[in-house]
Parts: sequence; C-alpha cells; structure tokens
Amino acid sequence: RGTAFMGAVPLLIDAERFQTMENEKISDKRLDYSIKERLESLPGLVSFFYQNLETGETISLRPRQRLMAASVIKLYVMAEAFRRIEAGELNPDLLIAAQRKDCVPSCGAITYLHEGLEVTVMDLITLMIIFSDNTATNILIDLMGMEKINEGIRSLGFQDVHLRRKMFDLEKSRLGIQNIITAEETGGFFQKLYEGTLVSQKASEQMLTILKCQQLNGKIPFYLKALEEEPEIAHKRIRESPMMWGSFLAGSLSLYASAEMKPTLPGLRGSWPKSLWSFFKEQRKERQNENCQH
Repeated sequence: RGTAFMGAVPLLIDAERFQTMENEKISDKRLDYSIKERLESLPGLVSFFYQNLETGETISLRPRQRLMAASVIKLYVMAEAFRRIEAGELNPDLLIAAQRKDCVPSCGAITYLHEGLEVTVMDLITLMIIFSDNTATNILIDLMGMEKINEGIRSLGFQDVHLRRKMFDLEKSRLGIQNIITAEETGGFFQKLYEGTLVSQKASEQMLTILKCQQLNGKIPFYLKALEEEPEIAHKRIRESPMMWGSFLAGSLSLYASAEMKPTLPGLRGSWPKSLWSFFKEQRKERQNENCQH
C-alpha cells in the first residue's frame, strides 16, 4: 500500500478582511490537472501548500497567511504533550477525573459520559485527535498551561502557530480572539512526522499511529480510501465544515478556504486530492525512469 498523510480543518474567515493581502501564485507549472485554475477561480480566501516529501518540491498559494486554526490547533497540543512525555515532565498514565465544569459541546465523547470519568493523559490525547474531543483538549490545555504550550510550540520550530483560547470559548471568540496557524507550518508539522523528527522518532511514530486511527473519515479521506492503491491515511479533520486541511502521500498538502467557497466544495473536495495523487505518482514514475536511464 501507499502511505498517505492527510488532515482537514473547518475555516470560516471573512474574506474582505484579507483584500489587501498579496495574491501569491501557485509556483509549479508542472501541475497539469487544473488544480491551479480551480484554486485561483474560487471565491473567498484560499491558502494552499503542497510539498513532495521525497523531493522537497513545493507548490503554494499564500502559504504564510495567518488563519484561524479551528481544531487543527489540536495537532500542536498533541505535539507539546508528547514533548513533555519524552522529557519526563508529563506522565502519560496519569489519571484525570473529568468534571462537569470541564465539558463543552460538540465534538468528542467525554461530554456525554458520566461525571468523574477517569481517563489517562494518553487517553485524552487520543480522544482529542481521533474524535476531535473538545473537552479532552481543554483538560490538556488546563493541565499543561496555555502559555507553556505556546513556549513548547516555539521550541518545536513553529513560529506562526498560536494557541490563544480553549475550545468552544464563545466569549473570546466573539472578541475576535482565535487560535492561529498557517498552511506552510502545518505542512511542516506533517513533514516532521514523516521524517521522524517531531519531538523524536519514537514520538513521531506514536503520533502517526494516533492520526491513522482517526474516526472522522469523511470528505478527502473518503475519496482517497476508494482509490485502487488503498492508501493508509494519517489525518486530522473536523466534521462540521467542508473547509479543508490536508497532508498526503509522501507529500504535505494543505488547503484553507473561506466560507464563500462552501457551494463549490462538494465536487472539488473529491477531484483535487485525486488529481494531486495522480500528479505525485507521475513524478515518482518519472524519477524512477530517470534512475533506470542512468
């Protein structure tokens, strides 16, 4: 089987806020499957980053645009937790009793279970990723401390990622306080996982194992799992929105889109990942042919 790394994110942004941003063009002229034209013709704001992890080749459209993170910020909370576990600062087997005051709505399981449920730190990390559990995320943020998590994120090499509020904090959200990521750095997150350098080889493998157990497998993973190659996919996505983030097939891929894109996405989300998959395979075949000739 091929190996794929993918994720998804809901991203609802006011496109007018970014009208003055520089309109960077996708740089790779060899991308023949009309993805460039599709992205550039979409309404609203699109931020796109692709990297072939075998060659280092990149294609991008506004890759450093600062964007609302939604649940993709949970990737970085996971990485900081593993950094602390590796350093002996956090016990993965520590039992924590979930309290009703910790519970927030929407994604996850803990909110709907009995008060006082005891879960380990590793349970919380796993629930945060595979079910996008908001309550598990907030318990981890309280346990590790928001500022300390941000310091850990910086130490891992991510300078444009900022954890600024907990999940489902409606008061701060109304004030415009949002968690921040960029397509390029989140692509770099998956690159480090692929190379085994995010925290350590062991931690990278453990995080990939968790991501491969993802239970929210609609949208892009749904289409790629139907391919003949049956790719193995490690990803982070969210179920409420068709907006996307992804990283796949020995390549890192990210796409962020504003709410204006919503009517165009049902067909797009099936076609463009398949096109990039075909593009990647074609590149690999060309390199293999070149190697044979030499």
